Amino acid sequence: MVIEARNEVLLVGRLAAAPQDRELPSGDVLTTWRLVVDRPPSRRKPPEGVRVPTIDTLECVAWTSGVQRAAATWQPGDVLSVEGALRRRFWRAPTGASSRYEVEVRRARRVARGA
Repeated sequence: MVIEARNEVLLVGRLAAAPQDRELPSGDVLTTWRLVVDRPPSRRKPPEGVRVPTIDTLECVAWTSGVQRAAATWQPGDVLSVEGALRRRFWRAPTGASSRYEVEVRRARRVARGA
């Protein structure tokens, strides 16, 4: 049996703030935004007095011009559908090596306007 590895992410959530464009030293433009996604209810009951987060805020990045053009029309609160892959990015910071997980977006579209 051959097992095929997959790295696919499908999210539907609310845009937390307006997308930001950043020009990298290479000249490439990177568009970033944060997506607020409801967390499914847990099957386990948390201990008394412990609050469990009910949302996740996920960093999304886009390199392709099509997604970047679409992102320029989005407003905070818009509901988006995002497809891509989970990536871990590494860089050197003044305090040493750092990393973060983000969704590298292949396709994204607005599902509904924010209220």
